[in-house]
Amino acid sequence: MQTLTSWLASSLVWVSFGGAPAQLEVQKTEPLNGITTTAAQNSAIRTAQLQASAETTISPQQGVATPAQFEVYKSFLATRARAAGISEANIRAFIPPLRLNARAIQLDQAQRPVSSTSNSPQSLSPYLRAHVTPSLIARGQSRYYNHWPSLMRIYTIYGVDPAVIMAIYGKETSYGSVTGNFDLLEALASLAFEGRRREMFEAEFLATLKLIEAGTPRERLKGSYAGAMGYPQFMPTVALRLRADGDGDGIADIWGNEVDAMASIGNYLRDAGWKRGVPWGSSVRLPANFNRAAVRATEESPRCPAVYRRHSRWLPVSEWTKLGVVPLKQALPANELAALMESSEGTAYLLTANYRAILAYNCSNYYAMSVALLADAIARR
Repeated sequence: MQTLTSWLASSLVWVSFGGAPAQLEVQKTEPLNGITTTAAQNSAIRTAQLQASAETTISPQQGVATPAQFEVYKSFLATRARAAGISEANIRAFIPPLRLNARAIQLDQAQRPVSSTSNSPQSLSPYLRAHVTPSLIARGQSRYYNHWPSLMRIYTIYGVDPAVIMAIYGKETSYGSVTGNFDLLEALASLAFEGRRREMFEAEFLATLKLIEAGTPRERLKGSYAGAMGYPQFMPTVALRLRADGDGDGIADIWGNEVDAMASIGNYLRDAGWKRGVPWGSSVRLPANFNRAAVRATEESPRCPAVYRRHSRWLPVSEWTKLGVVPLKQALPANELAALMESSEGTAYLLTANYRAILAYNCSNYYAMSVALLADAIARR
């Protein structure tokens, strides 16, 4: 895959968008924020001198990126698009008009990850009160009833609990009412240019162009500042791979068709390892003398370690039963593996592999537990 560094390594590169070509000549200067530009007559940008690396980021300390710098980067994106097989017509139509979206960059820079080494119980109640609301429950129950035949058809195909599908739909977009209004091509190009997660956002940008090539209208491609879109809030690469036709009309429309969106969520969870016929888990009661040290996980997860650090090691449900752990709501298969998670409020849950499938959608115990409990409320379990 061609990187920005290798693309800029050419001593002289010509890129044409249908107007006057842009000539790029490499010189030694600061990465990205040190670009120098000279405007020629009747041309927005004729010459830009640039040397950059794929790891370059634009931080507040470095200063604000300029539209002139972004013009140079768009030329690189056009080269990547050609290499990915995007038609010249779509490259010319959609890349040159893109503008730098400073708001998307600002929001991304505010989302720095927070590391944690603690495995002490976390507080869940305040989050659950705000995210498992009477409104979400009531609207989910209404849709659950109205879409029951479609949900059963989706269950037959994907094997995923229909209530969990409905809960994710409600959690992600409040049942389609809040899907985001950022222009995806503009936001993704801007975040790729920012550079903190360049390779990821370049891939999502190219996937968005591929969605257009596959027939999705450009005006539908709006979403969050980071690229999540449609009723299920799929990233473009996920939409290309996992969106599904739920109503059999030959179109997988995750932007305006609830049944397609629900089928797509089911397809996503199945792909994430959902096991048919297994609950996500259950709230449990622990014995007064429960030995937590005996079930503590001893291995660090390579994925989302702070999230999985809250979970015990895996044991069959039958072993948890021997330890005096009693499910309070749903019965769990005796031979199913489960992990224990406790909250600081004193609640505890046994979690199956299907809870981990929910975590694949958003790797947060707050998110996954709110989805699980919202699903139970929707299904009146």
